[in-house]
Amino acid sequence: MNTTFYSNGKLFISGEYLVLDGADAFALPTKFGQSLVVENGENQIIEWKSYDYDNNLWFETSISFEEVINNSDSEIETVKTTLINILHEAYVLNPDFIQQSKGYKITTNLTFPRNWGLGTSSTLINNIAQWTKINAFTLLRNSFGGSGYDIACAQNNTPIIYRIENNFVEPVTFNPDFTKNIFFVYLNKKQNSKAAIHAYNKHKHQNLAKSVFENNKITHAILNAKTLKEFAHAVEKHEIHLSNILEIQTIKEIAFPDFNGTVKSLGAWGGDFVMVISKENPKNYFASKGYDTILTYDEMILQE
Repeated sequence: MNTTFYSNGKLFISGEYLVLDGADAFALPTKFGQSLVVENGENQIIEWKSYDYDNNLWFETSISFEEVINNSDSEIETVKTTLINILHEAYVLNPDFIQQSKGYKITTNLTFPRNWGLGTSSTLINNIAQWTKINAFTLLRNSFGGSGYDIACAQNNTPIIYRIENNFVEPVTFNPDFTKNIFFVYLNKKQNSKAAIHAYNKHKHQNLAKSVFENNKITHAILNAKTLKEFAHAVEKHEIHLSNILEIQTIKEIAFPDFNGTVKSLGAWGGDFVMVISKENPKNYFASKGYDTILTYDEMILQE
C-alpha cells in the first residue's frame, strides 16, 4: 500500500527579506509543486528516488535508519547529507516513523524544473512533515531555516498574507481583473536565498521598525489595488523601498531599463522569476533578451 502527499510551490510577491523581521509577506501558491509517495520497505532502509518534472531520475540513494537516527556531521554538504539532516530532525520531533517501521521506498516527483526556484526544498519539507506527522514550520526551522512563508504556500491553495511571528497565515482574496497583464519570467539562474539573506542582514539599518511599517503599507496597497495602474505603482514603490535598504539596483535598472512596463524581483533578488506588469504581451521583448520562459498568471498561479 502506498500513500501520496503533495505540496504547492510558491512565489513571493511582496515583503521579501523584511519578513524575517516581522513584516507582512504577500505570497501566491503555484500550480506547480511536488509529490512524495511512501511505500513499505524492509531491512531498516529508506530507498529514495527523486524525479524531475520530465520524469528524469535526478537523485537516488539508500539511507539506513541508523543514519537517520545518528545524523553524523558531514563536512561536505550534498543532496544526501541534506536529506539525512531533514529526516533526522523529523525523527527528533516524532521517532515513530522510524521505530514502528521495517523500511520505506520513497519516490518524489516535481512538476516544475528544479532550477525554477519554486520551492524544491519547501515542498519536500512540507511533504516529509505530513508523512511523519509533525509541524512543518518546526521542521523547516530545525533544518533549513528561513521565514516559513514557503511552507505556508505549500499548505494553502489561495493567496496568503504571512507573518513570521507564530507562523501566522491569513488566506486572502486576490483576483483582480488585470491578471491578464501579469506575467512571470525566469531569469535563467537559480538564486541562493541563504547568501541573499546574509547580504540583507548586513545592510538593514537602524530604522527597521519604520522599514517594516512602510513595507506593510505597500504590501496592502499591492493586495488591494483596484486598477492595473495602482497595482504597478505599488509594485514599483516596493522595488524602490527594498533597493534603498539592500543598497543594490532594482532588476529593471540592471537588466531591463528600456522595458515599457514594471519588473519586480520575487524572493531573493537577482535570480529565479521576476513578475512583469505590462499592457502588451511582453514575450517578444524578453525573448529578444534571451529569456524564453514566460508564463502567464493563469499558467503559474493556483486558483481555487
